[in-house]
Amino acid sequence: MKTTLVIMAAGIGSRFGGGIKQLAAVGPNGEIIMDYSIHDAIEAGFDKIVFIIRHDIEQAFRQAIGDRIERICAGLGVELGYAFQELDALPAGVALPEGRTKPWGTGQAVLACKDQLDGPFAVINADDYYGKEAFVQLYNFLQNYDPARPGELCMAGFVLKNTLSDNGAVTRGICRMDENACLTGVDETSGIEKTADGGAAVAGAPIDAESLVSMNMWGLTPGFVGMLEQGFVEFFGTIAGNEMKAEYLLPIFIDELLKAGKVTVKVLPTHDRWFGVTYQEDKPVVIESFARLIEAGVYRKDLFSDLKQ
Repeated sequence: MKTTLVIMAAGIGSRFGGGIKQLAAVGPNGEIIMDYSIHDAIEAGFDKIVFIIRHDIEQAFRQAIGDRIERICAGLGVELGYAFQELDALPAGVALPEGRTKPWGTGQAVLACKDQLDGPFAVINADDYYGKEAFVQLYNFLQNYDPARPGELCMAGFVLKNTLSDNGAVTRGICRMDENACLTGVDETSGIEKTADGGAAVAGAPIDAESLVSMNMWGLTPGFVGMLEQGFVEFFGTIAGNEMKAEYLLPIFIDELLKAGKVTVKVLPTHDRWFGVTYQEDKPVVIESFARLIEAGVYRKDLFSDLKQ
């Protein structure tokens, strides 16, 4: 039974028109953010990688990372697969609404690789850097997977102050938890700014910078996939009048299951700094961040040279 890392990359490039900025080099030898996530996942113990992409970016994706990672994985005994998110991959009996041009969101993206998931798995975004600790935390949790308890899920909880931008306000999902560090809800909070002393504030009012936030890094089970599939069927009964824009989103569906008492979500705290590439202006900051991590010895310049089969 493999422990799989699922990388959602179907949305890559959609915010940028022609160029695929998230595939731009940020490391000293042309590495992109995904390289570091894959390195950290393999180092933690994950032994299968699945890329979810679109057919129209396949060539650029393989040139930027796919073919190279395939060779690296082969040398490390790690399986690699591709899945394709398709606009018309819909439940039986559901017709594609006329005029719809965009895929159906991150919930549908995960369903694209359902046939490749034979064990517990983690899901991450392609253009986010999560750090080493989060992968170790998720992997260790997933090793206790019990098919009799398919609703025991987890997520990485990042310290709010480690996810803030120097370039403006952000929106973060602040976690509410019970005494067992299980998620009870997520408060979407917009307009969070980094303060001069490294804290956090909304409209000038301080908020707890040590709060844990969700950056959509999940640990899931094969049984959850069945729930996700059924949820996709039910989703189409709720979107009348919004067929062009409605999205089936992974965190929203998990929140619905949580409120219905069908799953538990353990929040696993991680203290690494998160960063990502959303806009072209983010790239210099990301390049500098990786240079500092290499200088500090967190990574080698020859990124995968420290991993052995």
